[in-house]
Amino acid sequence: MRFVLSLLIFATPASAWEATVGQICTLSHETDSAAIFLTYDPAQPLYSLTITRTTENWAQAPWFAMRFEGPTPIEIATSRHVLSENATALTVTDKGFGNVLDGLEYNQSAYAFTQDQIIEFPLDGAASQVRKFRECAGAHLS
Repeated sequence: MRFVLSLLIFATPASAWEATVGQICTLSHETDSAAIFLTYDPAQPLYSLTITRTTENWAQAPWFAMRFEGPTPIEIATSRHVLSENATALTVTDKGFGNVLDGLEYNQSAYAFTQDQIIEFPLDGAASQVRKFRECAGAHLS
């Protein structure tokens, strides 16, 4: 019985926020409709944010934005995003992601959107993993 339960637990997608430390730091989270994946590559140095939709593709749009709701609301936007070849993933890269990390760490909900599409990511449990991601990125800067 324990074996069957462990198989069921490990067969379901991870829904918790998770940071990993390595040559490239990562922060990720998955919902039923999308996955969010951040990286920091200290060799560049460069951050990336990729949001992959699981239920539909991203439509071509002139801008992409994120809004963070909670005690420290933030809204940011860019026109420097790219879609994957099959349009399921949208990626933004930049040398600094302070506003994104602040939004993820200090709020309750994150919304990734264009003028026609929106995805919500609950931020329950994100704060400690964002701090782990920040420490990993900061360790490479010293």
